[in-house]
Amino acid sequence: MLQDEYVTLTLKKKKNIALIAHDNKKQTLIEWCRQHKAILENHILCGTGTTARMITDQTGLSVKGYNSGPLGGDQQIGAKIVEGGIDLVIFFSDPLTAQPHDPDVKALLRIAQVYDIPMACSRSAADFIISSPLMESTYEHQVINFNKNISDRAKTL
Repeated sequence: MLQDEYVTLTLKKKKNIALIAHDNKKQTLIEWCRQHKAILENHILCGTGTTARMITDQTGLSVKGYNSGPLGGDQQIGAKIVEGGIDLVIFFSDPLTAQPHDPDVKALLRIAQVYDIPMACSRSAADFIISSPLMESTYEHQVINFNKNISDRAKTL
């Protein structure tokens, strides 16, 4: 029987970092990656299609690319969070431009919160996260025990 309400997850010293940016923020993210290249190259990087390609081409960082956001890339990153494959999200979003895939973006933000994944949606927040001493150590955090939650719900339906 599952008893614990929460389970402890561990972010390893070498983090899996997702890099995402809306079109009007791509150059800002690329500049940020250049600024923090010495730190980022010690981690495993991925990103949505165009952003990943541009970062790789313009910084030399190795970034695994998924689909572009409007073609499901945000959802792929969300799925990787659920699977435990993403530890940190840097998402330079553009709050002043409507996005055709806004529901996907909101779903990604929500799933990062559900799994208590650190996420920066602005350059200053990303600066705070990347300069944290926790970037170079393991970090334990608790999330809801989803197996227990499902088991409990199934008993009441």
